[in-house]
Amino acid sequence: MSSLQEDVVWENLRTVVDPELGVSIVDLGLVYGVEIQADNNVQVEMTLTSPACPVGAVIQAQAHSAVKKLPWVKEVNVKLVWSPRWDPRLMASEDAKMELGIL
Repeated sequence: MSSLQEDVVWENLRTVVDPELGVSIVDLGLVYGVEIQADNNVQVEMTLTSPACPVGAVIQAQAHSAVKKLPWVKEVNVKLVWSPRWDPRLMASEDAKMELGIL
């Protein structure tokens, strides 16, 4: 069960939009997990649409900023992972799939 703090982190991450696709990284399914530790440090595990994503560093920095905005958050670690590999057919929300033309 997610906590209210975790929900707020997810909502802030939803404001980060992949500049190439124009869809939120949360709706795309790029964020795999959020962990809030006892000391209010936040770990975000996410991936990119591809390992060669030209805007990867920008998206990672925006995700970091979106979480760091929260007044109770001390440190943020946005960890990029490549497994499981991102698949929009499985990981994107229904709205994102419609926007991307995947159905």
